Amino acid sequence: MNFLQSYWIKIPWWCVRKATRILFIASSGALLIGIIGFILYMNSLPSLNIWHTTILQNEFYTKSDVKDFDAYVALEEELFDELDKEIYDKVPEKERNRINRYSRNSVSDPKRWKKSWNKSFELPVKNPKMGVLLLHGMSDSPYSLHAQAEYLQKQGIWVVGLRMPGHGTTPSGLIELKWQDMAAVVKIGMKRLDQKVGNKPIHIMGYSTGAALALNYTLSALEDDTLTLPSSLIFYSPAIGVSPAAPLAIWQSRLGHLLGFSKLEWNTITPEYDPFKYDSFAVNAGDQVYRICNEVQEQFDAYEKNNNNNKLFPPVLSFSSIVDSTVRVPDLVNKLYKRLPEGDHTLILFDINHKFSNNHLVKQGTQTALKNLRKNSLGENYTFELITDLNATHNTLMKITDGKTRTNLSYQWPRGLYSLSHLAMTISQNDPTYGDKNAPKGPGIQLGHLAIYGETGVLQTSASSLLRQRWNPFHEYTKERVLEFLKL
Repeated sequence: MNFLQSYWIKIPWWCVRKATRILFIASSGALLIGIIGFILYMNSLPSLNIWHTTILQNEFYTKSDVKDFDAYVALEEELFDELDKEIYDKVPEKERNRINRYSRNSVSDPKRWKKSWNKSFELPVKNPKMGVLLLHGMSDSPYSLHAQAEYLQKQGIWVVGLRMPGHGTTPSGLIELKWQDMAAVVKIGMKRLDQKVGNKPIHIMGYSTGAALALNYTLSALEDDTLTLPSSLIFYSPAIGVSPAAPLAIWQSRLGHLLGFSKLEWNTITPEYDPFKYDSFAVNAGDQVYRICNEVQEQFDAYEKNNNNNKLFPPVLSFSSIVDSTVRVPDLVNKLYKRLPEGDHTLILFDINHKFSNNHLVKQGTQTALKNLRKNSLGENYTFELITDLNATHNTLMKITDGKTRTNLSYQWPRGLYSLSHLAMTISQNDPTYGDKNAPKGPGIQLGHLAIYGETGVLQTSASSLLRQRWNPFHEYTKERVLEFLKL
């Protein structure tokens, strides 16, 4: 200590003052540069439009005085009337164009379609064999599962497709959304089917975040006798885990709200040209997916500790692309299937196109990760099926069950397609909006086979978003497996 004291005494006071001054100037300069950089960044972001900033007042929240499906649909009608008055009637003239979803009679106007697939719907049947509740994903709409709804109804099933709160209207609905709002609507949908099918089985089909909501409800029903336990769960691209960086993103939104920079409340701000899905994505939406995924894991923890629970976990069937940039496929394996109790559970992963990957365009790191995923997806309490052309001597795909049994399938990869995607899993290639080039022409925009060429940096949206796979060439196979799973 004496040594230090003697050392510091020898430092001239003017040196300390000069060093402090230099440090202050440097800190001030860095702060100024940071502020300038922040301002330039904010100015570089696309402008917000009224569909990003207008909060519709007739949306459902847990505090809403809505207790049943009829009341929910009635509130929904008021919501869409408000959408017409506050958005469609007020779109600035400069924003009205041929592909703007909020321009009346544009090719992206949802009203061009005969049925309003952005709203909740019900497909009744006489003497239903069972009921199925459909739950779409975040930023999506009931349209994403409409093909499943239609073929299920033809099989004598009473179908209810729910519009989740904050969806089907304007992207601004994602700013204030809470996962609890969506969970409350799931209970409303299950009560509706319980009334319509009586003691017949009720199944839940969930896409992306819809899968997490289905699990949240199921794990609650295992503990709560007042809730109807679903007979089975069917998932497409299930959101079981998201990026580890997800919890940090919400601070960006909070900072933007605090400072009055509304643009910071958005991950992406792009033109709205998709009639049934938001193209812009609010930071809060990603945060709510993260929160519901965490809630499900906590529910699993409680379920595993409860030795007194005599209810059996319902069978689970899942379809997923082995590559998915929206959710984490390893979490589907480790945080869902490897946590399930023994039962009639099946995980089906669609591999990448190995005929394409042999051209060495697929990243080496991706190849290694997929190799590990194929190996680590095996489990004791469920069946794992890999749909692949790996090491195949022919062009058709095969099903490898539990890493052993190989069954040849009649399907093959379309030319030029190297993988499926998160978006593609539920969509038929014959879908008029998102299907392939041979799909029937629909009443509006066709997004499934865009081929736009030119220089980079010109378009308002990224080329990668336009080229992302939107339809599933193996849709008929998933349909066959669903009907088999439901014993139809």
